[in-house]
Amino acid sequence: MYKRAVETGGIAVVTGAASGVGRVAALRFAQAGLDVMLADLAGPDLDAAADELGAACNSVTITSVPTDVTSQADIDNLADTAFASGQVAVLMNNAGISLPTKTWESFDNWQKILDVNFLGVLRGVQAFLPRMIDADRPAVVINTGSKQGITTPPGNPGYNVSKAAVKTLTEQLSHELREANAPISAHLFVPGFTYTGMIASFLPEKPPAAWTSEQTVDHMLEHMAQGDFYILCPDNDVDAERDRRRVQWAMEDITKNRPALSRWHPDYAEAFAGFEKQES
Repeated sequence: MYKRAVETGGIAVVTGAASGVGRVAALRFAQAGLDVMLADLAGPDLDAAADELGAACNSVTITSVPTDVTSQADIDNLADTAFASGQVAVLMNNAGISLPTKTWESFDNWQKILDVNFLGVLRGVQAFLPRMIDADRPAVVINTGSKQGITTPPGNPGYNVSKAAVKTLTEQLSHELREANAPISAHLFVPGFTYTGMIASFLPEKPPAAWTSEQTVDHMLEHMAQGDFYILCPDNDVDAERDRRRVQWAMEDITKNRPALSRWHPDYAEAFAGFEKQES
């Protein structure tokens, strides 16, 4: 569907577009010939992203729309601005944050994370999809998830819950679009360890294990063009087979009635290590 959407033309709307994978994705959409609408918090980063894309891709229209995805008014304005300019070929709900949480603490941080990472995506879907469906033209919706929303490692439950919710929402969206026979595909984009602005804030140099935003976005585009729904990106430490084994182990906690998060349970450390190293 992505190839058809690009061929049909229109606008790519990207939230969280001022930096990281959002900024690179916006550049790639512009390079593919789509007009691009950059949505992020107002400030120098958004301005710089718009200037960079405008200079690199002067054959398409680059627009920046200051947007706080926790604001329904801002999201409605983003949608109204986009559809006033043309038809939406790509909607990428990518804005996200991470704050420290524990299950019995940090309620304010929980609220902030869920408001951006999950409700920000839901607001985007509900503001754009009715008009995208009515347009009856090829389009794609990309929601940015996380492996932490699939294998749910310990350490930041608030972030994990927000990304698990994005996974479930995007699965439901894909099914409902199929049932509605809409010419729109939904995709769950799951970056691996990617060196973004969020990571750079506490790691000033790119770790060898991390992919660049360019590598991650190019992987996403390749697999979206193939029609993949689940787009799990590897990195320089975790390849696709290792990802599959980790996901399989996590799901088998249920089917095998193991303790929750048994991958990190001392009684299962040896069993998991052996499972992860098995040849396919």
